[in-house]
Amino acid sequence: MSDLNHQPAHPAAALAATLRALTPARVALGRTGVSLPTRALLDFQIAHAQARDAVHARLEAAALAATLAQISAGPVLRLHSAAPDRATYLQRPDLGRILDEPSRAVLANSMGLKNQSGNAGSFDLALIIADGLSALAVERHAPPLLHELLPLLTGWNLAPIAVVEQGRVAIGDEIASALHAQISVILIGERPGLSSPDSLGAYITYDPRPGRTDAERNCVSNIRAEGLSTTQAAAQLAFYLTEARRRQLTGVALKDESNLLS
Repeated sequence: MSDLNHQPAHPAAALAATLRALTPARVALGRTGVSLPTRALLDFQIAHAQARDAVHARLEAAALAATLAQISAGPVLRLHSAAPDRATYLQRPDLGRILDEPSRAVLANSMGLKNQSGNAGSFDLALIIADGLSALAVERHAPPLLHELLPLLTGWNLAPIAVVEQGRVAIGDEIASALHAQISVILIGERPGLSSPDSLGAYITYDPRPGRTDAERNCVSNIRAEGLSTTQAAAQLAFYLTEARRRQLTGVALKDESNLLS
C-alpha cells in the first residue's frame, strides 16, 4: 500500500507556491467553501487599511526638512500647495499642482540665495519633495535616496531643496521655474497599492515650467524596500539627469539605456 502522507504535490499547487515566492501579489489564495480563507481575508483587510491610512496621513514637514538640511548641508524651503487641507487636496487635484501665495513669496525671497558657484538666482537642478498620495513613502525613502544621489551630482549647481505639503507632480514645474533651474526632480509619494503603501516616485523634467505634461518627464517609480532600492534609484536618476543635460530634453524621447551599457 502506498504511503498517502508522501504523495507528490499537485502540479497546480507547486506552481502556486512558486509564484507566491516570487511576488507579493495575491496569487492562488485558495478558498474555504465559496470564500477566501480567513488568513487571506485578514491580510487583505490589513493591506487595505494601510493604503487608506497612507493616503490620509499628514507629512511631518518640519522633521523632514530638518533631516534633509543635514543631508544636503544647505537651505531647505518649506512650501505649500493651494490645497489648504488633505480633504481638499484629495478632491481638488488642480489645487495640488500650484503653490499658495505665501509659498510664492518664499520663492521670490529665495532668489537672492547663491548657487554652488557663488552666483545668485540660476541653478542646474531643483530637488523637490512632495507628500503626494503617501507621506509615509516620502518620510521613509526620500532622505536615504538623497543620501545616495547627492554624491553622484558633483559639479551640479543645486537649488535649495523644497519640501511641499499637499503637492502633486506638476507643482515642481512652478517651483523649479521660479528658481530658474534647468532641470527638476520631484520625489513624491505614489498612489498606494494593496501591497505597497510606501512607494516613492521620482519625476525628472528638463526646462520645467507650468504647462509641462507627463509625456515631457521621465519617471523612476516603486522606490521602496520591496521594489527598487535607493541605490538603484539614485543610479537611474543620475543617468537621466546626465543625459537630460547633455541632450537638453526629457520625456518619451529619453530612454534609460544605462543597463545596456557594457
